[in-house]
Amino acid sequence: MSGDVVRALDSQFPNLDPAVVDGYRNAPERMVAEILGGELSLMPRPRLRHARSASRLGNRLAGFDDPREGDPGGWLILDEPELHLGDLPDIVVPDLAGWRIERVPATFMDAAAATLAPDWLCEVLSPSTEKIDRGRKLDIYHREGVAHVWFVSPVQRLMEVFRRADIGWLLLVVHQGDAVVRAEPFEAVPLDLAGLWTP
Repeated sequence: MSGDVVRALDSQFPNLDPAVVDGYRNAPERMVAEILGGELSLMPRPRLRHARSASRLGNRLAGFDDPREGDPGGWLILDEPELHLGDLPDIVVPDLAGWRIERVPATFMDAAAATLAPDWLCEVLSPSTEKIDRGRKLDIYHREGVAHVWFVSPVQRLMEVFRRADIGWLLLVVHQGDAVVRAEPFEAVPLDLAGLWTP
């Protein structure tokens, strides 16, 4: 033998390098651990402004996930779900993700991570994550057939709405400032952006 340490493959992730799996499993709590294209990605937890924008957006979409009388319903929306997508898999943690109810199996909520690609995702952008969100993660979402992606920037006070096409992502609209907007796939309810930027 050459003296190299032989690591056993992980039974849950046999297609991934054991050192990458070990780094993912033992990541510090203050970091968000993802695996993109077989490589470990550790990012610092978002600042509170980022977290507040994500929380407020989730609250504004509540009528789709937890409908009351007159609300549209039809969706399951989760904050920071862990997604295992593709053959390796890629392990990603978007800020928000939504699945149309008719696609969700009965046992979906029993799992620790989702293997079913969402229908919609939102990434709240920060300087430390924007390059990965717009690059490697967006490529994964396209490959997996996610229909819509939103990018929300609390710093720039804007929301970008993308729709998946065979050739790539179509940027449908960029909403800015304190506008009240209707955005795919949740256009049934007006969304007041002002609350997303409140410090």
